[in-house]
Parts: sequence; structure tokens; C-alpha cells
Amino acid sequence: MPEGPVIWKDEELSPIRDKVYEYLKQAIVHGVYKSGDRIVEREVAGQLNVSRTPIREALFRLESQGFVKTLPRRGVVVSKLSPEEIVEIFTILSVTESLAMKLAAQRAEEPQKDKLRQIIAEIEEALEHNVLREEHWRIHFKINAVVFEAARSPRLQAMIDSLSEYVQAFVHLAYELPGRLRKAMEEHLDLARAVMAGEAELAENLTKIHVENAKKAYLEVLAKE
Repeated sequence: MPEGPVIWKDEELSPIRDKVYEYLKQAIVHGVYKSGDRIVEREVAGQLNVSRTPIREALFRLESQGFVKTLPRRGVVVSKLSPEEIVEIFTILSVTESLAMKLAAQRAEEPQKDKLRQIIAEIEEALEHNVLREEHWRIHFKINAVVFEAARSPRLQAMIDSLSEYVQAFVHLAYELPGRLRKAMEEHLDLARAVMAGEAELAENLTKIHVENAKKAYLEVLAKE
């Protein structure tokens, strides 16, 4: 967590519960709070300079979405995915993300292709200079934005976003495996090239491989804990 109290700007005060919810969710997604960590209402309230009521509301909302859970004698802790949940989630992502990539490859126009060319150059530079940890998520989100723009399927995007955000809170652990982060970036490079080239079947198959590799990496990490 950042040092010192957070000062909310006037335009950020309404509704404060939504701001608190987003703050906590992003802290979980980005690994500030890790699986098994306690989230103490009193501490968060002091950090954000708000009452405990919006903290409690935000935690209830996060628990309903599976980000946290309440345990006897421990209170609220960040959830940990079971192997069965991992398999289920990545199975769904394999289908939905591969469809999105296929549609993007079929429908991408020059504006999206220009963005993909820029992303490809950024990935190649990141790989060459070995700044993978610093660049991975930024590039990941840029690719997703271009793919969704090209695919032109808001409902499909909403389905993927709801799962991807949840997985992101936990999947970063898989990048602790030696070589996995570089491999993931190389997979993103191949995907961007396939979509830009309009190779729909290749983009679809590469996405399935990428999701399968991510699943295996996370299961491997989970088995070691």
C-alpha cells in the first residue's frame, strides 16, 4: 500500500463506496494484496481517510465476485483459486478469447493494423532489452484494447473482461516461473502478428495455446505452495 493517507479530490467523493471498491480491487489485481493476505477494515479506512462503512460495502461486493472471502477468526482475506476453479475459468477463456482473436483477425482495418504494428515493435524492443516485467501488463492491455476494437463484439468483450480481471488478480504468480514471462511475451508477439496479417485460424489456435500455457503455469505454481 502507498505511504501516507490518500487525499481524495472533490470530484472523486461521489460515490465514495465505488472509489473504495475500485481501489481495493486494483490493489488485489496488481498483487498489492496477495492470495491469503488479510484486509483489515480499520487499516484501509485510515489509509484512505474514510469511514469503515464504504470499506465494508466494498469488501462485501468483492466477496460476491470471488476476490475475497471471510474466514472464521481471520476475517477478510484475498481468495485463492482452487485447481478446479482454474481449469474452469481458463476453459471458458480459451473459448471466448480465441473467438475474439478470430473475429479481430477477420475484421481488423487499417487503424487497428497500425496500432498492432506499433505494439509488435514495442514487444520486440521489450524482448531485446529484457524489460519484460515492466512492460508486460501495459502491452497486454494494449493488445486487448485493439483486439476488442477490431472484433466489434461488446457482449463478447464484457464476458472476457469479467473473467480476465478476476484471473489477473492471481495469474501474475505464474510469471514467477523461470522463463514464463518471456514466453508469454513471445506468445503475445505471435498473436499480434497473426491478427494484423488477417490469419484468423492461426490467431484462434495461438490464443488457445497461450491460454493453455497460462493455465499450466498457474497450476504448477499452485502445486508448489
